[in-house]
Amino acid sequence: MEQLDISDGFDMHDYRHGLKLLRDDRETKQLANPDEKFACPACGEPFERLFVSEKRTNSFGDPGTAFCLARTDEKFLLLTH
Repeated sequence: MEQLDISDGFDMHDYRHGLKLLRDDRETKQLANPDEKFACPACGEPFERLFVSEKRTNSFGDPGTAFCLARTDEKFLLLTH
């Protein structure tokens, strides 16, 4: 399983072969990891969903599951497990 590499930012196009785009609202994107091809950059475990945002603020409801946070210079990533 390949771990998401965010050491030089995050570009979802680098991982399009395994992630499925669920929603794209210009500044935010929601992706699925349906075949668990990728591991979380924070904990190294496979993740189910990935939320990527370029916005300064975000609010979330109860994800109902464990989650990890990761940050690049330009993006905030929330990964649910």
